[in-house]
Amino acid sequence: MKTIVYVHPWDGSYNHAILSKVVETFKERNQQYQIIDLYQDEFDPTYHASELKLYSRGQYGNDLVGKYQSMLKSSNEVIFIFPVWWYNVPAILKGFLDKVLLKDFAYIENKNGSMKGLLTNIQSVKVITTGQAPKWYIQFIGGNGIKKTFIKATLKAVGMKNIQWLHCGYVPLGKNENRVKFLNSLPAKL
Repeated sequence: MKTIVYVHPWDGSYNHAILSKVVETFKERNQQYQIIDLYQDEFDPTYHASELKLYSRGQYGNDLVGKYQSMLKSSNEVIFIFPVWWYNVPAILKGFLDKVLLKDFAYIENKNGSMKGLLTNIQSVKVITTGQAPKWYIQFIGGNGIKKTFIKATLKAVGMKNIQWLHCGYVPLGKNENRVKFLNSLPAKL
């Protein structure tokens, strides 16, 4: 099962065009997929005191968290689609990571304090991002938060493997033909 984690509030966005292209590709290939749409689900990324009390036990107080965990457990591939805002993941995606990738679900703590990832069922991850800045700028000027923090320190830590980052920069300012070219290149990369 492929799980798409989609993170954008506007259905007229370029990110939505990417989502549509990914879904179209999976349908053409008769591949099973499911979508986690954080904005459509009205996911609350804020940790409330009542939820934080449960955190150290790997428990949650939000029904969507259980739904999302079940979806991730049934997945062998995850596709993240989101805009890069301030050189990193949108806040709602950070809240998703905080609330869903819990102890005893996504990882266990070893005696020395290190983590052992439990989401080893996820054998392939595509991180598809968009933004005004090109990828090189995010990497070398913007601190490389997508690769260093999101991919290497988070996704790999919970056991996800074979992670590929695809980025389309200059989205609001660039030529439409570049956006079309990126969209058309996606099926070969999925």
